[in-house]
Amino acid sequence: MSNPDPRQGHPYDALTPDRVIESVESMGFACDARLLALNSYENRVYQVGLEDREPVIAKFYRPERWSNEQILEEHAFSLELQAAEISVVAPMADDNGETLHTYREFQFALFHRQGGHPPELDKDDNLLVLGRTLGRMHAVGAAGRFVHRRELSVQRMAVDSYQYLSEHYIPQELQAAYVSLCEDLLLRINACYQPSGGIRVHGDCHVGNILWRDDTAHFVDLDDCCTAPAIQDIWMFLSGDRQQQLLQLSVFLKGYLEFFDFQAGELRWIEALRTLRIMHYAAWLGRRWSDPAFPRAFTWFNDARYWADHILELREQLAAFDEPVLELI
Repeated sequence: MSNPDPRQGHPYDALTPDRVIESVESMGFACDARLLALNSYENRVYQVGLEDREPVIAKFYRPERWSNEQILEEHAFSLELQAAEISVVAPMADDNGETLHTYREFQFALFHRQGGHPPELDKDDNLLVLGRTLGRMHAVGAAGRFVHRRELSVQRMAVDSYQYLSEHYIPQELQAAYVSLCEDLLLRINACYQPSGGIRVHGDCHVGNILWRDDTAHFVDLDDCCTAPAIQDIWMFLSGDRQQQLLQLSVFLKGYLEFFDFQAGELRWIEALRTLRIMHYAAWLGRRWSDPAFPRAFTWFNDARYWADHILELREQLAAFDEPVLELI
């Protein structure tokens, strides 16, 4: 077991406050030196104050994570949604229509600032609005396809994740239990999750990526947009016991079906998708541990208690596959 060393240098070490301001000013803006780091770990995101106008949001992409083509496809999808009058915070284009910029070694994009707070999912009116908005987004997503963006896959989300963790992080005394459990989960996932095709989706559609203001859901951060079944953007809105989830789903779909069809058969994939996310999240933390921001923010990661709890969570997921699938009411 060999853990990545967080003390090693990281490319973001060179992204100093001066470098952030210089990057924004390279686009013709006059900064007033006000700089606020926003809550982001995969990339670095800052609110940058400007003279005589509203601040802008500057997003600096993690080096070597995406190709230029993948980033530009994300931008194009955001702008396509925005053109359809869906409230998505899309990147700003310069006078040449460019949305992806480079300053020194960093690629970045600029966005208008959007205020708001996460939506309250226990309110039916909010679920109805979210359903309508996401239905419109999926209608646009289904009208085209990604060429460069990834497809949600069991191999990447689960197989690659558990093999990486087993090699680098899982304590020796938990190895056998962890590997056996993951292999059992893969059998259950592959037995039920067999999608044919997919649509362009947000990909990371949780309440932290939605800013609620004036009864409108403003979607942000399409950094993980991908090709996947529509249910990938829906299941994270459901919580509580079975009856609560059935009621939430009913209200959500009342709005969603106004704009896009829903395939009820996708409901049987929810626990598989939840399991993929749990496995991938743990591996994501491990792969990013050399980034100094991660040990600071996720202090609870990678101790014996964390891995014992992670295995327990995966065991609960294995049991969840035996629970009745949600149904439309």
